[in-house]
Amino acid sequence: MRRMWPEELNFVLDHAEEVTLDIPLALREDEGHRGAIHRQALRVRLPEETCARLWPLAETRYRLDGARRGKAITLVTTNPHYHSIHPADGGSEEQTADSGRHYTTRYVILHFLLDDVRETAEAG
Repeated sequence: MRRMWPEELNFVLDHAEEVTLDIPLALREDEGHRGAIHRQALRVRLPEETCARLWPLAETRYRLDGARRGKAITLVTTNPHYHSIHPADGGSEEQTADSGRHYTTRYVILHFLLDDVRETAEAG
């Protein structure tokens, strides 16, 4: 089944940065199993409230449209290979509302794995 990224959440990816993640492999005695896996990803810094809205979408692959057509993303949350980077503290910002009240917005950095989508063509 092809799942498209929800249009109402396109704002999440508007300022996403394309990065390469270096995920260390588990160290074993066999030299062939050492090193790292390199994965393309999108890194986003979002308010905690927005992250809570995204969490139900985790671990599911979504196809993208628009400028990133032909790509798919997956928000990884439970895979142990990614625990060292995801989610990460994105800091906080002190702000003042129009009413003069001070408040703090906390941010989280999330990574979406980024893959090329391969379409299959039917023989005619």
